[in-house]
Amino acid sequence: MTDQTNHSLQGYEHLLQSEFQDSLDEELEMELDDARMDRLIALETGGQACSSGLSRRRYFAELLRLQGELVKLQDWVVHNQLKVVVLFEGRDAAGKGGVIKRVTQRLNPRICRVAALPAPNDRERTQWYFQRYVSHLPAAGEMVLFDRSWYNRAGVEHVMGFCTDDEYRRFLREAPHFERMLVDDGILLFKYWLCVDQVEQEQRFAERLEDPLKRWKLSPVDVVARTKYAEYGKARNTMLKATHTDHAPWTLVDFNDQRRGRLTLIRHLLDSLPDQAVPEQTIDMPPLSNRLGREVFPAAHQPLQPYAPDSAFE
Repeated sequence: MTDQTNHSLQGYEHLLQSEFQDSLDEELEMELDDARMDRLIALETGGQACSSGLSRRRYFAELLRLQGELVKLQDWVVHNQLKVVVLFEGRDAAGKGGVIKRVTQRLNPRICRVAALPAPNDRERTQWYFQRYVSHLPAAGEMVLFDRSWYNRAGVEHVMGFCTDDEYRRFLREAPHFERMLVDDGILLFKYWLCVDQVEQEQRFAERLEDPLKRWKLSPVDVVARTKYAEYGKARNTMLKATHTDHAPWTLVDFNDQRRGRLTLIRHLLDSLPDQAVPEQTIDMPPLSNRLGREVFPAAHQPLQPYAPDSAFE
């Protein structure tokens, strides 16, 4: 076995270990709270650092702290009946879904929801371009996170030839006016572009290809788009020049290190909104006076037997 082959195998093994660890971390993030975080992370990793030097302990601690601030932000939005829209844009595999998941993890889905629209159908293609996005905008006391947005036209539709040149140019002219109407109506609009180098993007594509749980993220468009990295960069720069305005500016975030990128974006979002505390609602829960009950079912309707994993996996 040659040194080059050994190096390739070691790199691939490191890639798989990193991806497995990230998947495990996602599960931990869902279960952790401030009181248990230090003990659980110490038992799990002993403070092991990720490739960027940011220890997993510190990452989890900071993420949980920021998520606590996001809960307060949610309360503030509801208390003041505000309308918040956040756009997440970037290249394929930039990390949009991952950061959206971290933002929404501990929020009320009735207040903070995600809009991830599929490709337009035949009827929608005949509508005013912005029309199908308007129906997903928030009412008072709501936040909407767009996992890709109307900026599809400035990116994938333009680069892949899914729209005409006239439609593309018209979008670049109209988008600032459309966003001005949103802002003038009281919507707090934030636009984020997630930046990723092609080397990192290729690694993430390779991970998705090898992982059956993530392979659904790959599409035929992604395969073709891999060959158009420079074209996407040119389209992004044109988009920034045409649509970066005082009322709706773009914010670029480095997502080559996804963990640092997530923390950076969430911190910026929190800092961009007024820091106003909402009076906490006091909830009184006196002890129950009656004996605690148990579930009782009719004989014909019984719960499923608890799932027992195969002992071979223990």
